Amino acid sequence: MDLSLQVFVTVVEKGNFTRAAEELNMTQPAVSQYIQALERTMDAKLLERTNKYVRLTRAGEIVFHHAQDILGKYTRMHTLVDDLLHRAGGDLSISASYTFGEYVLPHVLAHLRDEYPLIKPKIQIGNTAEVAEMILNHQADIGIVEGEYHHDKLFIEAFAEDDLFIIAPNAERYAGRDTISLSELSDEAWIVRESGSGTRYVTEQMFTKWGYQPEHKVEFGSTQLIKESVEAGLGVTLLSHWAVRKEIALGTLLMLQPDGERVRRHFSLITQGTPYHTRAAEIFLDMLRLNKAFPPRYM
Repeated sequence: MDLSLQVFVTVVEKGNFTRAAEELNMTQPAVSQYIQALERTMDAKLLERTNKYVRLTRAGEIVFHHAQDILGKYTRMHTLVDDLLHRAGGDLSISASYTFGEYVLPHVLAHLRDEYPLIKPKIQIGNTAEVAEMILNHQADIGIVEGEYHHDKLFIEAFAEDDLFIIAPNAERYAGRDTISLSELSDEAWIVRESGSGTRYVTEQMFTKWGYQPEHKVEFGSTQLIKESVEAGLGVTLLSHWAVRKEIALGTLLMLQPDGERVRRHFSLITQGTPYHTRAAEIFLDMLRLNKAFPPRYM
């Protein structure tokens, strides 16, 4: 591996030469020499440098993008070879969208730790679009998203079903009901996730299917904030049953089917379009496919 690429990426990520030198256990002059050598090789200036900041040039942006890809593939190559010789272990980078990442994934990770303590998962949470971008950029080994997603360069596989319900406050007007018509909610504000979220996509699909468009819509980027807002009486929402298990059990929220019909989507895993995965990744993928250690369904 060209060490100058590793030094270059570290300088960019850390934002200056001093922090990069500390991260790499090098002297600052040595870091500067590697950057200069890379710039000579590329025959282009890659960084704008001052005492306060390091900024990528246009050429630097190109090199940084491809250097991340090269370093990711180099690490992956070593891990795959190491897996042939040793027990499953090492780092496993997982990027998951909010519903699965916050409400199901912790249970799966606890099972993974019990069965394979040498595997060290690193978790990043984002919406569906952000998760897919991380897989494309080799910043995560496995992505987990909600609902439909398509990309020619990625392998996408549905592995579990997810039911969503209208979530309402535990108020008298909803008490004792299992279903509700969207038309009955015309006076309510709808609290929705941000664009790019799998839950937002399903919510908009539901509105379209029933020919309904709420007059009042509030957008929040956090499922927890949405739940708290519904409990406070700010409005209603559509959420996965996984996300409200505790609140339903405590009786602070109510779960209703729209017009008595199921709103259903899939959880899907996303990986690079390659047959080669680390042993740690294969083990985790098998756990997902078998729905191992998922928390009990409320319904």
